[in-house]
Amino acid sequence: MSIFKKLFTAVKGGVNEVGETIVDANAIRIFEQEIRDAQEALSDAKRSLTEVMAKEMQTTRAIKALDSDIEKHEGFAGQALEKGEEALALEIAGKIAEFEQQKSEQQQVLTTFTTSVTKLKQQIKLAEKTIVENQRQLSMVKTTESVQKATMAVNDNMLSGDSAMASAKQSLERIKQRQMDKQDQLDAAQQLADESADKSLHDKMLEAGIGDEAAKGADILARIKAKQSK
Repeated sequence: MSIFKKLFTAVKGGVNEVGETIVDANAIRIFEQEIRDAQEALSDAKRSLTEVMAKEMQTTRAIKALDSDIEKHEGFAGQALEKGEEALALEIAGKIAEFEQQKSEQQQVLTTFTTSVTKLKQQIKLAEKTIVENQRQLSMVKTTESVQKATMAVNDNMLSGDSAMASAKQSLERIKQRQMDKQDQLDAAQQLADESADKSLHDKMLEAGIGDEAAKGADILARIKAKQSK
């Protein structure tokens, strides 16, 4: 195989792959259009059936009219024979033969119409059944497609690092951390306030000579005085 032929084959294969990809991506839309095309064809078939049935009825009436003409002319021929008009009776018989020939031709036409009507009815019934089934299948594949898209969207949001779910989790963590920091600040401020209150009370007690430190100072002073008096 020459290099140009190989290149042509490769390009052709690529075109086929692209074509298949496009078909796959639009498969449901194509299927819907095919159903619409089938419905249009079914409508055309029903119109054709109506036309054939009308012709069948017209042919049936024509045969009945010929039967009436044959019966009537047979009576005319009988009257001619009764009157001894042999030649006239023969001429009338010739006319009856024409009617019978026309009737035979019309019966062949009627058979064709009747056969066509039967076949068309069978085909229409099958087409209607197929279209109904395809519509049911279309509904199912559309539902499946919607569920799969929704599932994929949820999975993408759940698993992607940039997903809305991940972003929401990060936002929640930031809120919790900010609240913890704020609480730590409040606790620290309260601790400082408590310590300040304790110190103020402690100082007041010392000034009033209350507390362990005040007692120790008095004892020491008394001990010093005692030493001096010796």
